[in-house]
Amino acid sequence: MTGDAVNDLDGPRTGGDEASEDPIASLLAVLELSDSAARTNEDIFTGVSQWMPLGRVYGGQVLAQSLIAAARTLPDARTVHSMHGYFLRPGDSTQGITFAVDRIHDGRSFSTRRTQAYQQGVPIFSMIASFQDEEPGLEHQEAMPDGVPEPDDLPDVEDHLKGVHPLTKRFFTDRPVDLRHIPSPIYLTVDGERMPRQAVWMRTRRALPDDPRMHRAALAYMSDLTIQESVLRAHGVGWATRGLKVASLDHGMWWHRFGRVDEWMLYVQESPSARGGRGLSTGRIYARDGRLLASVSQEITVRLPVAKAT
Repeated sequence: MTGDAVNDLDGPRTGGDEASEDPIASLLAVLELSDSAARTNEDIFTGVSQWMPLGRVYGGQVLAQSLIAAARTLPDARTVHSMHGYFLRPGDSTQGITFAVDRIHDGRSFSTRRTQAYQQGVPIFSMIASFQDEEPGLEHQEAMPDGVPEPDDLPDVEDHLKGVHPLTKRFFTDRPVDLRHIPSPIYLTVDGERMPRQAVWMRTRRALPDDPRMHRAALAYMSDLTIQESVLRAHGVGWATRGLKVASLDHGMWWHRFGRVDEWMLYVQESPSARGGRGLSTGRIYARDGRLLASVSQEITVRLPVAKAT
């Protein structure tokens, strides 16, 4: 999401698929990559994009697709435990995406893959990920915060969008993920204390297939939805701020334990620093029972309009 995306939703659509289609079906469609008949020294897959209001590919989508492509070159028992990716260029959601997977290393317990996502022959995203066979070892985790309101006690997104343009509302309500912010969303304004932290309950709007790889990729998709907001909340900047420019630079993620993304998860986020037009956010994703599922980090560029001197 960008500030421009919120500001310009009342204008004409420029994406591919209509926002009115089943959002879960749309999510599953973009995660179902096709094998390509083309072959080089890399494995080649192709995919499509979800509709987006400004026609730009959502970063979490291409991240999840890149993971699916890499996982398709490995046995099911070897699962992703970490990745780091760089967003290189804006993608066009009306165009297909080609994913090239380089089998960098296969060891007895670990495998490493690099995935590059291409449009029009140039890379838009580059990722390296590591996969591991499940094995016993030391175990501990940071505890889930106490005193967090339950998701059923929080208003859903529609309660925060009363009075806005219907197309703007549909952009949020037709997404495949249900989000419940603590203390409140920053879609239009930032209410309450300006602080570099927040929490978000999240889950898909209905059940997904049981495939564990699908759930891990969908978790990556979901991890990019709100991670930037602790930077903006600290400065009282809502997504609807005129002239706001936000773009993801990189995204790191570590999977600790398996969890289903169609069950409520708590995403605890904070921003330790912002400077020089960049902001860093970190996050921890917990299952509702307190298990730490994943850790996330992301750096973004943030630009606000400069006030003109009078």
